[in-house]
Amino acid sequence: MKRKKIILYVFLSLLVIAGAVGFYFYKEYNRTHKDTAKLKPDYTVTATGLLKEFETNEQTSNKKYWDKVLSVEGMVKEVTKDDRGFYAVILGDTAAMSSVRCSIDSAHSNEAVTVSRGLTVTVKGICSGYNADEMLGSDIILVRSVIDKK
Repeated sequence: MKRKKIILYVFLSLLVIAGAVGFYFYKEYNRTHKDTAKLKPDYTVTATGLLKEFETNEQTSNKKYWDKVLSVEGMVKEVTKDDRGFYAVILGDTAAMSSVRCSIDSAHSNEAVTVSRGLTVTVKGICSGYNADEMLGSDIILVRSVIDKK
């Protein structure tokens, strides 16, 4: 009798653990990203100021901004559309090679169509890195970006 109870408790414990693991995997598999338009920015900066900060001290800036929601205001240098239909808005000073590249969230791609070269806009996105290149200009990358309508 005692042996049957132990086997029953072990079986029930394993069943509960398997259920919890299954639920966790189900939730992770069906997880979606939060809409960047609804997130509050951690930092509000200008495109030229952000570029200067990264060019001055890349390590400190990476620690400060990486994986944070940024609201970046700047002049549109270019709006691009790749072969898969994804838009990118490039912000910065037209005289400089460096820029802030904002990959527009596919759910908000209709907003990128309304933006044109020379406009000053605010883009909200998540900082995912910095590509330093002295010859071609440096880029700060923002992903899941949206045009911020204040």
